[in-house]
Amino acid sequence: MTQGNGFWRLCGLAAGLLLMATSGAQAQSLRCNDTGVREGDSRLWLLRTCGQPQLSDFYCVPLYYPGPPNRFGVSPPIAAGCLMTDEWLYERGPGNLVAVVKIQNGKIVSIRYGEQGR
Repeated sequence: MTQGNGFWRLCGLAAGLLLMATSGAQAQSLRCNDTGVREGDSRLWLLRTCGQPQLSDFYCVPLYYPGPPNRFGVSPPIAAGCLMTDEWLYERGPGNLVAVVKIQNGKIVSIRYGEQGR
């Protein structure tokens, strides 16, 4: 009887681990023209797959690094340039949420849905 209980405990543990592994955060994807793009894909693949966005914006995200500690032991941040960032909005038709694709260094870094009116 002990072996049977051990077997079922092991099965339960395996099922729990499988559930935890599959329920983690997954990268978003965007489906266009019977194919898709996802985080990590290039800007060129996005253009080829989904075409030009309805709206686009670009801005510079400031980059900082910790400077030397001051007399109080605090390391104030020092500006180290910026990272050019694009955001492209795709309106996907009635019944679909708009998609906002963020691009940095020529790669898709995020895809968000339902950003209309923000």
